[in-house]
Amino acid sequence: MALAGQWIVLAFSFLLADGAPQGEWKPLFNGKDLSGWTPKIKGYDAGENFADTFRVEDGVLKVSYDGYDKFDRRFGHLFYEHPYSDYILRVEYRFVGDQAPGGEGWAFKNSGVMVHGQTPETMTKNQAFPVSIEVQLLGGKGSGSRPTANLCTPGTNVVMDGKLLTRHCTDSKSKTFHGEEWVTAEIEVHGDGKIIHRVNGEEVMQYEQPQLDPKDKDAQKLIKSDHLLLDGGTISLQSESHPIEFRKVEIKELK
Repeated sequence: MALAGQWIVLAFSFLLADGAPQGEWKPLFNGKDLSGWTPKIKGYDAGENFADTFRVEDGVLKVSYDGYDKFDRRFGHLFYEHPYSDYILRVEYRFVGDQAPGGEGWAFKNSGVMVHGQTPETMTKNQAFPVSIEVQLLGGKGSGSRPTANLCTPGTNVVMDGKLLTRHCTDSKSKTFHGEEWVTAEIEVHGDGKIIHRVNGEEVMQYEQPQLDPKDKDAQKLIKSDHLLLDGGTISLQSESHPIEFRKVEIKELK
């Protein structure tokens, strides 16, 4: 019986919080609807999907603006229901169509995947971005260099090359994707340790020690006992005024 008990414990040790076997890919998007996801758009309460911004059509998760007369800085995010700490997240995305009227110039073919984020319920009604680590997704403008899978840090800082990095955005070394082709981005996250960005299987950026920025007013509300390091949090997909599609959002937990 003791030996049998040990095997039961061992079996459960290979199961993760969501019931998925360790080391296997699990879809977070079911290809049918937004089950398990919560929208939070600036100016609206968590759960209110203004103008059907986030939707599923033909098996694809779409961020669309055909219901907007003007974007009017209504930045939005679609949050997955479970927080995660150590994992690899993989998305397949593409930018399509034209930017919404009134979108910011810098938001042309601009979106993102947020990790280690706060929950939508803790955001204020008019908060534009969750405190998080953003893997910024960019598309090219037809010419010139515009890398994707960059780093942006709303309410956060990281350590890169041994130094605290406090600037808001840092470019990766990825190639530029000018058209509407599908691109695969992976984010490998090790709690409060290393985070790696990959594009189409190639590493393009690495940093560590994600942490709250004590100078940021939104982050200040989340700091407890002067503890700044982030070892987990929400995952969300961004809405910044340019239509984007996701045909795959999946996760592999690492422990």
